[in-house]
Amino acid sequence: MQVITVTELTLAIKKHLETRFTQVRVQGEITNFKEQSSGHLYFTLKDAQSQISAVLFRGNAQGLTRLPKNGDQIIASGELSVYPPRGNYQLIIRELQYAGVGELLLKLHALKAKLENLGWFDKSRKKPLPPTPKTIGIITSPTGAVIQDILNILSRRHVGFHVILNPVKVQGEGAAQEIAQAIHHFNQYKLADVLIVGRGGGSLEDLWAFNEEIVAEAIYRSKIPIISAVGHETDYSIADFVADVRAPTPSAAAEIVMAAAEEHLKHLSHMDKRLYQTLSHLLKNHRQRLESLRRQPILSSPFAILGSASQRLDDLSEELSAATKRVILTKKLELQGAQKQLQVLDPRIRVNHLKQKLQQLTSHLKAIDPKNLLTKGYSILFHENSGSVIFSSKEVQTGDHIRILQHDGEQKAEIL
Repeated sequence: MQVITVTELTLAIKKHLETRFTQVRVQGEITNFKEQSSGHLYFTLKDAQSQISAVLFRGNAQGLTRLPKNGDQIIASGELSVYPPRGNYQLIIRELQYAGVGELLLKLHALKAKLENLGWFDKSRKKPLPPTPKTIGIITSPTGAVIQDILNILSRRHVGFHVILNPVKVQGEGAAQEIAQAIHHFNQYKLADVLIVGRGGGSLEDLWAFNEEIVAEAIYRSKIPIISAVGHETDYSIADFVADVRAPTPSAAAEIVMAAAEEHLKHLSHMDKRLYQTLSHLLKNHRQRLESLRRQPILSSPFAILGSASQRLDDLSEELSAATKRVILTKKLELQGAQKQLQVLDPRIRVNHLKQKLQQLTSHLKAIDPKNLLTKGYSILFHENSGSVIFSSKEVQTGDHIRILQHDGEQKAEIL
């Protein structure tokens, strides 16, 4: 059997292992974790029966959301390598996922795609923050540094506002339901002008309540503008995409709320200065115009301005007087005509007129009454038998008996 050196054996093992195990995925628990000043991470990956050394170099470690720690269950992807100086093999990790995180990431991407297709992330539906919020609603844990950081910044940056804290669980079972219910209550009773919803940093599992669809829907349905402030600046959640404004941290959310108010106050201050300058300019111009007008000769005497108007007023007065007289005369004539008509229609006048006509008629009748003629020497002859008037001598014959009517009686006679 050929004798070889340790180096030769080690290199042969290295060549054999590294060419065969170029891509492996290994699940296990981290122990003996150590972070070097170089940024490289060294630890042991073990299960119930075995263990293997592992290294995560700084370039690959920069993509982690958090540093691993002893006891973490992970899924490591990489290749097998042999380190000749020590003669041991180790796992060179290119990608590290915490056990269970892979499934969560799949759920996260699926929900994100679904809500994006529904239009819940559209900028067109984002509500603007109120410029001067009077009441700020906060939905977070009542314990911890988040609420204190927000209150400190709000108190330092602004005065004259109210804060309403709706305490909720921000991780674990039931946290998503509490967060959604708190958003609903703020909207139902119109308790605030703007809402800050968030928590401090943590792993994907810690932040998962803000990736639940029930929270996303509550944010989407909210009539009150919402600032999402979940985790650190590098953390992103579904709540961040649905919210009207995403803040990198809870403290930044408080800054954003106050920035809107301060910007509004700056705008008001700017407008106040512009208004003052504009009014000053207008007053100056009007003073100059007024002074220029005051110096005009036409303004030296009021009659220069009012004379023509006074003369016109006199003319109008005369025209009005003449028109009034014409109207009065016309109405007087109309009144006299009406009075005459009334007189004609007066029953007393009509009765007197009828009486006069009757008297005239009576006098006329009396004048033609035969009896009145008899007083003047006339007589009327009647046939004795028929009693009719005899108008002609031809109506009687010799021997006829007649009656002679005179004014004082009758006489009988016989025609001879």
